[in-house]
Amino acid sequence: MTEELFRQDAYLTTCDATVLAVNDDGSIILDRTIFYITGGGQPGDSGYLEKQDGSHIDIVTTRKDRKTGALLHLAQDGQDGKVNAGDKVTCHINWETRYKYMRHHTALHLLSVVVPFAVTGGQIGAVESRLDFNIPDPDFDKEGLTEKLMALINQDHAVTMRWITDEEMDAQPELVKTMAVQPPRGSGKVRLVAIGDVDLQPCGGTHVKQTSEIGSVAVTKIENKGKQNRRIRIRFVD
Repeated sequence: MTEELFRQDAYLTTCDATVLAVNDDGSIILDRTIFYITGGGQPGDSGYLEKQDGSHIDIVTTRKDRKTGALLHLAQDGQDGKVNAGDKVTCHINWETRYKYMRHHTALHLLSVVVPFAVTGGQIGAVESRLDFNIPDPDFDKEGLTEKLMALINQDHAVTMRWITDEEMDAQPELVKTMAVQPPRGSGKVRLVAIGDVDLQPCGGTHVKQTSEIGSVAVTKIENKGKQNRRIRIRFVD
């Protein structure tokens, strides 16, 4: 089992780790990691592993093995065999990109407050992010949504996390805003992300500590993706 340090502290940019295994496809399993594993619409982190001799293994992304549940660090093509089980390494993530993901992810949580409808999908990016909503009869525009979203951001709410049991989660189904994706289970507990007193929902992604860190964002496009499906895109203004 890999210790997921990114769930405890999203601001960690480096950590020491030990290689547990290297698979036949070159993917690397560590005993602990700060690399966010692809999931929940958020891309996996990139970066590199630094060996004790100073050489680097570039990590292009991360994912979870569907069969075993192992957290896999995928090395860049041509770098297979540069690390072995038992090696001590230092993890370094691409912080500039990760921080953009954190800002966008937190902004999308607030967008789900501004647009209080069931979420049917979403994707987080470094430049643009989006949420899809099940909306029968939309009565809003980009400018109005941007104004409401920025009002919440500028209130500088604290973003905090806490854990509840699977049973407590089952007793509060109203916390789940997504129609197709359920919060990760299996460990016996589910992580909740709270934004001040305006939003509370289960989420395993990385977030900023204060909404003021998000900066200026704008709703750039509202798309019709079906009879009741509306896709809302946001971008950083700065």
